Amino acid sequence: MGNALEKAAEFTPEAYLAWESEQSERHEYVNGEVFLMTGTTTAHNVIGSNFLVALRNGLRGKPCRVYMESIKLRVEAANCYFYPDLMATCSAGDRQQPLVQSEPTVVVEVLSESTAAFDQGAKFEAYRKLPSLREYVLVAQDSARVLVYRRGEGVEWIVHPYGVGETVRLPSLELSIPVDLIYEDIGFGSM
Repeated sequence: MGNALEKAAEFTPEAYLAWESEQSERHEYVNGEVFLMTGTTTAHNVIGSNFLVALRNGLRGKPCRVYMESIKLRVEAANCYFYPDLMATCSAGDRQQPLVQSEPTVVVEVLSESTAAFDQGAKFEAYRKLPSLREYVLVAQDSARVLVYRRGEGVEWIVHPYGVGETVRLPSLELSIPVDLIYEDIGFGSM
């Protein structure tokens, strides 16, 4: 997430969607405020692409779809629209929607200095309001470190950390992805 745009009035969700469809850059919507999305690093792009390929290959033949960074995610209970780095949805309803998804099973965010606090804090708070969400994955850029927050009983979320040589488990999608594959071509020391 970037900086809030200066606007005289807050956007309604409908006004945001109409306005956003005419913009050349992406903006996230958080309860009436609109934020310009910041650019990414090459590491961010490679990590996201590696994760996308692993998800796509693992979900081949299943009724799930994977979307990367340019498809909006609606979190109605938090009055937000986000552009997650990756999301996987197995919802038949989502498959019918061309622009906005609302029932992801897994959301992945690649952390950066400018977004890490928001991704781990307010954004995760909003994502937790999605009844369909089973796992929220945070992927570091500065080291081979992946945190998977998995929905437990009720409102509890349990964190599962993964590092070099380990395999990220995503039971909701019946997938396992080696950490080394996620960071392929990044060049962290002995990987």
